Amino acid sequence: MSFTVYVPRDAGALSLGAEATAAAIAAEAARRGVDVTVVRNGSRGLYWLEPMVEVATDAGRVAYGPVLADDIASLFDADFLHGAQHALGHGLTEKIPYLAKQERLTFARVGIVDPRSLDDYRAHGGYRGLDNALKLAPAEIVQTVTDSGLRGRGGAAFPAGIKWKTCHDAPADQKYIVANADEGDSGTYADRMVMEGDPFVLIEGMTIAGLAVGATQGYIYLRCEYPHARDALNAAIAAAAAEGYLGDNVRGSGKAFHLEVRMAAGAYICGEETSLLESLEGKRGQVRFKPPLPAIEGLFGKPTVINNVVTLASVPIILDKGSAHYRDFGMGRSRGTLPFQLAGNLRHTGLVEKAFGVTMQELLEDFGGGTATGRPMKTVQLGGPLGAYIPPSRFDTPMDYEAFAAIGGMIGHGGLVAFDDSVDMAAQARYAMEFCAIESCGKCTPCRIGSTRGVEVIDRMLASKDRDKDEALLRDLCQTMLHGSLCALGGMAPFPVLSALDHYPEDFARTA
Repeated sequence: MSFTVYVPRDAGALSLGAEATAAAIAAEAARRGVDVTVVRNGSRGLYWLEPMVEVATDAGRVAYGPVLADDIASLFDADFLHGAQHALGHGLTEKIPYLAKQERLTFARVGIVDPRSLDDYRAHGGYRGLDNALKLAPAEIVQTVTDSGLRGRGGAAFPAGIKWKTCHDAPADQKYIVANADEGDSGTYADRMVMEGDPFVLIEGMTIAGLAVGATQGYIYLRCEYPHARDALNAAIAAAAAEGYLGDNVRGSGKAFHLEVRMAAGAYICGEETSLLESLEGKRGQVRFKPPLPAIEGLFGKPTVINNVVTLASVPIILDKGSAHYRDFGMGRSRGTLPFQLAGNLRHTGLVEKAFGVTMQELLEDFGGGTATGRPMKTVQLGGPLGAYIPPSRFDTPMDYEAFAAIGGMIGHGGLVAFDDSVDMAAQARYAMEFCAIESCGKCTPCRIGSTRGVEVIDRMLASKDRDKDEALLRDLCQTMLHGSLCALGGMAPFPVLSALDHYPEDFARTA
């Protein structure tokens, strides 16, 4: 009898020992003369259970975790290959409450398929979206994406359909599709999980985007710290090209689309789209003035669609199921789902894909399980290192772009970093300014000089007896950065500073 066991090759799981776990399973099976096939899948996103091992049974996959190499012999002794009970067992994977309560659209295949297998991707609904797109005129594809309500998942939340239409309408002999995979925000890993766990969905989304706007070349601008994603993407691109999903004649349509992975150089500023384009062209990563918009004059001066990974990975299901299906999820102008990434001081860190409208409280308690330390939660930073600090009194705010803008916050890429009551918010505010000073591209004065002055003012404020005067100066400086910076790096650095001042003034009233 043959058995199939799944062990993630996701970077998060590998960092926790998944490679040794997979090797131990293969070795123990060989020693016992049992026919076991070990499939290296992506992570399901339950990181507190990694490495999470799954066994295929007649009833469905059964999960065990966290499983280390030293646990393998006892799992075999307990007959885990038949889904038997064990101290590390969690029953049927799909019934684990953390997963069962989610609404996985973009992440529907992550953790389920073999990310290197095109056949597995197609067997789980892959490339149906592209098949439908090939039957439509480019303008119809753009309209479908527009009607779905999909907005950019990288932070700005700009409607994807409008960006695509602008590029579609721009006349040019060459157009480009660029995936912004320079995932640099603290507490975020959704892009990486997609690329490592379901790379074909990004490739399919980019191909559909190319058909929609008339682009024949795509680039994935990949964070240099993601070697596992690079390997997964290159393997998937080769497989897709071999089967005619990429190349000069996509699926016999007569339309071309080629795709390459380009490694980033490690600058946070290159997550900003125009700085990314400069870097992709081989130049120093500095922000460009706008206009012109990249959709009109982008890479190499040609019309370019730039979306982040999760945005592009959401496109195939929209073209497969229809715009109405996707739009039915969410609330207000925030349609569809977002993969929220739980990090920091939480018992259950991991990825949670839910429709917009879920509250932060639900994410932190129902999924995150509260703080890992058991201490009261003091704050959550939402939206990366430049996101505002949200106090517990605002945890009931629904996850909606407009709702968070109304309270001075932003959802951004969906990363939540939790802190208990031991955190020093004055130190966190100082870190935000210091981070901006280090990562500034240096092109505009408010960001380049303002962030450096910000660190100095906070230091003086903590050491001074005249804190009111220094606080007034700090707030004035923040307003200058907010309204005068060329891009969101300097324009958002004040968010964590002002939110810390507003909600945690007591932390600034100490002596440094």
